Amino acid sequence: QVQLVESGGGLVQAGGSLRLSCAASGRTFSSYTMGWFRQAPGREREFVAQINWSGSNTYYADSAKGRFTISRDNAKNTVYLQMNSLKPEDTAVYYCAARNPSFAQYGYWGQGTQVTVSS
Repeated sequence: QVQLVESGGGLVQAGGSLRLSCAASGRTFSSYTMGWFRQAPGREREFVAQINWSGSNTYYADSAKGRFTISRDNAKNTVYLQMNSLKPEDTAVYYCAARNPSFAQYGYWGQGTQVTVSS
């Protein structure tokens, strides 16, 4: 199993930047596809970005393309989400998730970190 702990959330003005980190436990971290999701008040959880085990392949939601960058450092068991040009609609709790590439869905989740973007 994998334990995930997010950090780096906070309050930022529109147009600003924030970098989220996700610290993962376990020796199998490098085998997992990692992703970032978010959930705003009154809305369902939505996908933001994912990265494969090597970091060579990334995929983004349309809302994140051109503004957000997902990366990973397997030596540090850490996944990052660099968020630039933040908008008020980016306000949400951001969750880190892990998925064994043999399965279709993410099976491990962190507790989330709050990101608030003021207008």
